[in-house]
Amino acid sequence: MFPSHLPADTHQALAHKRERRKEARPGELLDAALDLFVEKGFVATRMEEVAARAGVSKGTVFLYFPSKEELLKAVVRENIAGRFVEWNAELLNFQGSTSEALKYCMLAWWDRVGATRASGISKLMVSEGRNFPDIAAFYQHEVIEPGHLLIRRVLQRGIDRGEFRAVDLDHAVYGVVACMMFLILSKHSMGMCLKQDMNLDPHAYIASQADIFLRGLCSAGPVADMPACSPQNPGATPA
Repeated sequence: MFPSHLPADTHQALAHKRERRKEARPGELLDAALDLFVEKGFVATRMEEVAARAGVSKGTVFLYFPSKEELLKAVVRENIAGRFVEWNAELLNFQGSTSEALKYCMLAWWDRVGATRASGISKLMVSEGRNFPDIAAFYQHEVIEPGHLLIRRVLQRGIDRGEFRAVDLDHAVYGVVACMMFLILSKHSMGMCLKQDMNLDPHAYIASQADIFLRGLCSAGPVADMPACSPQNPGATPA
């Protein structure tokens, strides 16, 4: 309740500010939780730490998220799973060649997820997902399956348009996933992936991996005769 002596417009402004603060809290909690999950891991993160990082009481956290598991699921939805509608729409409206579409998807994923704090979610699932079957199943349903389906749609587009040869899509999808996961591991576990003096440029790495991958997908002719897969002319069709 606001003091009665305040002018009506001040009452309204304070009420609006309070309302906006209440609406902002879930987002603040998700940001705090993401940081802590990545820094400390799922097991080591406590709900009171999330509250303290967000500047609210522990009770406020439980008001929005009844458990730490539900909080992690909300973090995943906010940062990755909730974006597949947007990404699928972009693919549907993409006007270039499928070679260009695949490169665009890989670079867009890095810029929007891999290069951000959200990349730590993948590291978290690799390190702790096996110990939490319910969370692993959720991640499988909300991220892995839609992600694989999106890559599969890109590859199928190339096959349908005669740009790519017919390949085993169930396994080809992992060719794309593998190079992107390497970027995540190199970012969060550098000593396990890169030699000590290696300064990996993610965009150059993706361009190189996409070129290698595409040269194995192109529909006809020896590699030397495949302009569709050359970096200089990614949208051309083999003669």
